[in-house]
Amino acid sequence: MKILVVEDDKATRDYLAKGLTEAGYVVDTVSNGRDGLFLAAGEPYDLMVIDRMLPGLDGAGIVRTVRAAGIRTPILLLTTMGGIDDRVDGLNAGADDYLVKPFALAELLARLNALTRRPPMGTEPTRLRVADLQMDLLRRSVTRAGQRIELQPREFRLLECLMRYAGQVVTRSMLLELVWDFHFDPQTNIVETHVSRLRGKVDRGFGAELIHTVRGAGYCLRESDSIQPAGSA
Repeated sequence: MKILVVEDDKATRDYLAKGLTEAGYVVDTVSNGRDGLFLAAGEPYDLMVIDRMLPGLDGAGIVRTVRAAGIRTPILLLTTMGGIDDRVDGLNAGADDYLVKPFALAELLARLNALTRRPPMGTEPTRLRVADLQMDLLRRSVTRAGQRIELQPREFRLLECLMRYAGQVVTRSMLLELVWDFHFDPQTNIVETHVSRLRGKVDRGFGAELIHTVRGAGYCLRESDSIQPAGSA
């Protein structure tokens, strides 16, 4: 798989090139936005990793330009700008994912793996289903065995994350980031409390449990006993 890395910091660029190459990717790297746009628009890539702040043209500008040109290659933005407005701006520009520095290479690889499995833009599913549990993302509704389940917005987002990674372990850190936008551990039991409430609504009274605790790892929503780490192929 061929990947483009646009990153102006040499240490980070070299670190990404080494890690991605070791993971089996063919990697092209550039250090500024204009060269990045030239390659992004002219070469066939399977994935792109683009820094948000770049000389010449920023990462969001690259994304907007390639999307306007009809290029649908999955793009992950890297940045030190972790505010919600910054994330929204990057995603609205057309990026598929957003990872805040400093980051772990393992998480970056997991996110890239997830992007390669994502349906092409425009074909994103609007319904998720695991066993008899169904989620309608457009109507913002959840049912199990045909019975409607009322969820608070945070509970809905939590269940959505678990359903998107169905059969895989979702770690506490991943949930803190994806559901609460925390890039640190707040040292509270906020995740455990919400999972417990969600279990009470999704599992209680329906017989078979779908939400499982994986001791020392995280949580998994599954119908069977087969579990994989989130982001694995």
